[in-house]
Order: sequence, then structure tokens, then C-alpha cells
Amino acid sequence: RPQQWFTLHLHTQHDKVPIFEPQRSIPGGFETEQGVIPVMDIGNALGRKAGHCGFSENTRIRLRAVYDSSTISVKLIIYIYIIYFIDMRFTLKQLQVFLAVANHENVTLAAVELAMSQSAASTALKQLEKRFDVNLFDRIGKRLQLNEQGIALRPKVLALISRAEELESSLIRHNEIAQLKVGATLTIGNYLAVEIMAKFMQQYPAARVELDVENTAAIAAKVRNFELDIGLVEGELQEADLDVRQWRDDELALFCAPDHPLAGNPRLSDADLLTARWIVREKGSGTRQAFDRAMAGILSKLELRLELQHTEAIKRAVEKGLGIGCLSKITLEEAFRRGSLVQLAAPHRNWTRKFYFILHRQKYLSSGVRSWMEYCQNAV
Repeated sequence: RPQQWFTLHLHTQHDKVPIFEPQRSIPGGFETEQGVIPVMDIGNALGRKAGHCGFSENTRIRLRAVYDSSTISVKLIIYIYIIYFIDMRFTLKQLQVFLAVANHENVTLAAVELAMSQSAASTALKQLEKRFDVNLFDRIGKRLQLNEQGIALRPKVLALISRAEELESSLIRHNEIAQLKVGATLTIGNYLAVEIMAKFMQQYPAARVELDVENTAAIAAKVRNFELDIGLVEGELQEADLDVRQWRDDELALFCAPDHPLAGNPRLSDADLLTARWIVREKGSGTRQAFDRAMAGILSKLELRLELQHTEAIKRAVEKGLGIGCLSKITLEEAFRRGSLVQLAAPHRNWTRKFYFILHRQKYLSSGVRSWMEYCQNAV
């Protein structure tokens, strides 16, 4: 069939319209700079007033008429034309280089991450800064450190790229979830997240889920630094950059070895708690935070014999009679059933706490993250 060509004259207000960069070129030899696409549904965009989407009134009416009367393939052609004929003053690749350099503080390492040459990465960064006559980094020898302008730009670039990646995933995989980076604290990671991940990947077999297990402070730092899409934590956080949402309830349990002197005591008093030797989690963990809060008033008088990073190490130490411990009850259920550990009771103190989702306030909430949160809620 003969090809039908038409010209679109599109004018955007670049400072007001979020953008995407397409990942595939259009055959036909168009000699244009890498293009971008508005973050909006094309059908809805063509129906809006010109001031809302950047199109002239005449262009919008013509496109709306063609779009409404066309087949899906023709609508896709209109979509692609809009992608490639909007002129932007930067490319997504330049923004990816900016983010990689911000993460590594080194152009060479950034180039390795992006699978490009060092000179290409350096050129892309220089072009971005030159286009807008702005310096985004302080050059300290071979190290590049974000300056005030770079720090302010970083979350906006991250949000834009996140949306671009979701668009690519939707187009290529028909809305399947491509990749999800999840952080979880030790209790959640070892006893809850793996089961949730297994069910999640059954629903989305093409999805790649990366699970990073560390303590609350470390997970919060990685979410804050845009290294994780979402964190599942035990500790309470109050940080301006983080969106903290309650997930589920949890309860700490006191425990000891079966032959420990306190094992036969049905109810521990504060005097009993003060005479015991304790084996607890390290500072910075959510479990330690909850333990310290529960022991308010006597915390400074407790004998903390060992502070360990791993729940299994604490259980083994308690089994050997080195002291008594305090961990989430979900980590102890199997040991209580076996009889290798015995639960203790101190009901006059509050051992309840919450688990939380943490997200970066300026990071785009993708469909993958939303689906993951739904699976977590259903697992309660």
C-alpha cells in the first residue's frame, strides 16, 4: 500500500510537561536528535485543551479526528510521530549518565555501569551541563561530587527515568513487571519476604526481583539514595525524604534455653529482667529499637552481654545458655515447637510494634511496586 504522510506541528512547554525517551528508532532515515514523549495517554492528551498538552488548537483537532477514526496501528503511528517530533534540549541517555556519575562519583565507573565508553559518558555529561549553562558537580581531583544544583535535580531525574523504564516495560512486555529492587530487614527478609517473592513471581514469571537484606538503617539509606524501589522495615523512621506507611503488626518475644533458671518462671518482673544477661540485636536494627522502647526506665541498667547482627546467631547463643534474648515472635515459632527454646513472659511491658513500607517521596510509584505492596498486604 502507498504510504500516507502528514506533518504534525507540535509545540511543548518543556518545563511543564514530564517526558519519556523511546528505546526504538523509526525506520525511514529521519535525521533528528533523540526524541522524547509526554507522560500522558495519547487518547486523553488529544482531547485536552491546547494549553494542557502543548499542542496548537488546530493540530489538536486534526489529530483527535484522525485518532478517533483510526485503527490501532494508525494510532500507534500517531503516537510514534509525537515521540520523535518534539524537540527537547536533553536526552534520557544524558540523564542516565548524570545519575550514574552521581551514584559512583566517578565517570569511569558510571560508564562501566551503562556499558559505554568513558569518553562517551564524559561527553554526555558535558553536553547536559553546557546545554543549560550549569555545573551539577564539584570536581575534586578525579572525584565528582554533586553540588547543590545537582542534589536538587537528582530526585527529579530519577522519577523521570523510572517512568521511562515502566513505559518501556509496558510496551515490550505488555504490562508485565520487568524488575523490582526490594530491601528488607533481617526478620522480614528471612521469614516473610521470600514467601511473598515466590508468590509474586508465580503471578509475574518474567519479573526479576532483587532482594537486599540488611538492618533498618541500611535499608533506609538505600531507599533514600534511590538504590531500592521499596523497603520493608521493622524500625520506625521520621525522615523528610521517606514516605513511611504501616504494613502489619508484629510482637517481640522473650526467650531462653530450657535449662535456664528463668525458664520455669511464669511471669518475669523488672527485677528478673535486670538480673538477666541479654543477647540482643545491634543498634540500628528495628528489633533493637523496639527492645529499647519496651525496656524504657530500666534500659540503662540492663546487662547487654552480646549484640549480634543475625537472628540465628542470637538463637544459637541463647540455646547454649549465654543469656536470654528478645526477637520477633515469627522468628521463634519453630524453635518453640521443637522445645529448643522456651518463651518467657513480661506482660507489664509493651512488646508490640509495626512493620512498615518505606518509599522515596520523589520516586515514581510504579505498577510493580504497587503490585508488590498488594501482595505484602494480602500475606498479613
